[in-house]
Amino acid sequence: MRSVAFFSGGKDGLYALYLAEKRGIKVPYLLALKTSIGLSPHWENFDALKIIANAMGKTLLTFDMAEGGDSLARFIASLEVDYLIAGDIFLEEHLKWMEWLAEKAGVKSLEPLWGRNTLELAEEILNAGFEYAIIAVNKEKLGKDWLGYKFSSLEDLDVFLDKNPAVDPLGERGEFHTVTLSGPLFRERFKLEKLSIEKSEKYWWLRFKVMRDD
Repeated sequence: MRSVAFFSGGKDGLYALYLAEKRGIKVPYLLALKTSIGLSPHWENFDALKIIANAMGKTLLTFDMAEGGDSLARFIASLEVDYLIAGDIFLEEHLKWMEWLAEKAGVKSLEPLWGRNTLELAEEILNAGFEYAIIAVNKEKLGKDWLGYKFSSLEDLDVFLDKNPAVDPLGERGEFHTVTLSGPLFRERFKLEKLSIEKSEKYWWLRFKVMRDD
């Protein structure tokens, strides 16, 4: 069984990939989407995504969503995979789009995180050895001083939630976005180097590099 996984560098998608591989599903391809709606802090740091994908030994593919969903389905079908993996948890609109896309592409949709409790899931991700940092915050929900905050342990999670009790532990309501810096999928670990803080209509976000952390 082979699969392609949606990839932004964030923790949720990579943990979904990790769980799929534990089931025996091979994931040779990562697929990064260039959004046609607004700014993506992940896409703006695409050079970092290439480094992360290389550290996992995966082939990084890209698709411009300006070409439309039908074209994306045809692209996925051309990869001759069995599954399409994503890290959605409880956003129903995303789940329905995934199911539609998978059906159009002639593959199965795989959402290993769907319906999970986000606090339990955050703890599970950290206990599995993943480390990640915040690269974007919703201006209405979280202060820009949290940009670059690194989650390496349950203590880091506790500190964050103690100071932000109204924020979802995984940012599942759009409060924040992350980049993964280390974990069981990686051949090396990274640290985040902040280049600048940028502002969009919705986010404070980082331009950054990922550097080997020896």
